[in-house]
Amino acid sequence: MSFYKEKSKRKTNKQNIRLLVQIFFFVLIFIVAVNKILSEMNIGISAVASASIHAICPFGGVVSIYEFLTEGRFVQKIHESSFILMIIMIITAIGFGPLFCGWVCPFGSFQEWLGNIGKKLFKRRYNNFIPQSIDKKLRFTRYILLFLVIYNTAVTGKLVFQNVDPYYALFQFWTNEVAITAYVVLIIVILLSLMVERPWCKYACPYGAFLGVFNLVRVFKIRRNSNTCVSCKACDNSCPMNIQVSKSNVVYNHQCISCMKCTSEAACPISDTVNLSTGGKK
Repeated sequence: MSFYKEKSKRKTNKQNIRLLVQIFFFVLIFIVAVNKILSEMNIGISAVASASIHAICPFGGVVSIYEFLTEGRFVQKIHESSFILMIIMIITAIGFGPLFCGWVCPFGSFQEWLGNIGKKLFKRRYNNFIPQSIDKKLRFTRYILLFLVIYNTAVTGKLVFQNVDPYYALFQFWTNEVAITAYVVLIIVILLSLMVERPWCKYACPYGAFLGVFNLVRVFKIRRNSNTCVSCKACDNSCPMNIQVSKSNVVYNHQCISCMKCTSEAACPISDTVNLSTGGKK
């Protein structure tokens, strides 16, 4: 009995590490956003006064690619730091997939925390409101949005996505820079998060779509050992993106966010059955 208690304790500790990382980045982004406003009033932290939401967002680098290659400059409001962060995130995604989505993105964490409330409100109905046939189709809408954002940003040279970006609205709601449309999208996402786990990540996030492609080529993949798997589906039930891990030996799903919640380090009750690794059967 003590063995299982110790194993359960180790799993809990590793899950807590991810939660601490999520909280750290959420608080960091909040501090940067608030400090930007305070610095304009000459009462902020002067050492990081130039930092802003746009400057520390890697998606800004993605939408600036065309402008940078053709004109040698960034789109309006985008800082060169976004380009550097984009490169870092691409390298990370090649190695481990969309770690940014599962561990760093404050808006993803925000939805996940709201989902904890939704689970208590709707219990078994939570995350089962949308029929699977519709859900599968909706998951590709974020690629349409990714194309539209990159295309329109390239044509206009302006950060057009800001007008509908719920992430920007969440961390800038006290300013006069947020468009009404962004507030509307934010409210919709908040309400949906109480019924569907990470709705923005699944159906609309253009940066998640961009990083999701790297799940096809990432070096370290989520792998399931079919020889030791007992088909309990604990991995399926724990996945925030509703990926059926139990039906794959290797997860190539474009929606995987590398949160590790399905692994033997978290949900799977059998040691070394669902792991992040470079080897294994395909």
